[in-house]
Amino acid sequence: MDYTLTIHQNEQQFIAALARGNREAQRLLYEEYYGTLMSICQRYAGSDDEAMDLLHESFIKIFKKISHYESGTALVAWMRRITVNTAIDQYRRNGRRRTEDLDKAYNVSTDAPDIFAQFGAREILAAVQQLPPTYRTIFNLYVVEGYSHREIGEQLQITESTSRSNLVKARGKLQKMLTSLGR
Repeated sequence: MDYTLTIHQNEQQFIAALARGNREAQRLLYEEYYGTLMSICQRYAGSDDEAMDLLHESFIKIFKKISHYESGTALVAWMRRITVNTAIDQYRRNGRRRTEDLDKAYNVSTDAPDIFAQFGAREILAAVQQLPPTYRTIFNLYVVEGYSHREIGEQLQITESTSRSNLVKARGKLQKMLTSLGR
């Protein structure tokens, strides 16, 4: 090729290069979006090593499916969706841990002050990573990604009330972890 590959100048040429398996284009995409996608992976993973595995698996899927990308949509949003779905797939592969179905979990609430407002992103991320996989996944899908409990139930093959119940439990565990840090 006689031109320099750039992500932002000519998206169609760049996507075409990716679809052909051009290593330079793959490297540029990886370097450009590493941080963005890694932050997603860290929210779903229990450790940095697990997050790195998720990231690499996500990029492999992105490179394999790049021909399905529709020009005109936000590339980062498309990659973000693949990354979240990769995390969900990993959750399914590893088998769901025991979850409890509380029919009235949506009525559970707390009058405690918002403990999350007192901490920085790193502290909250570290606490989220300590959650059991089920709680961590549901917390991320609901709180961060904005999925409804119905959508979470469909994705994880659980009931809506199980999703609600596990979200309440995840928030409770996070609150206890962060409270123990003593701010």
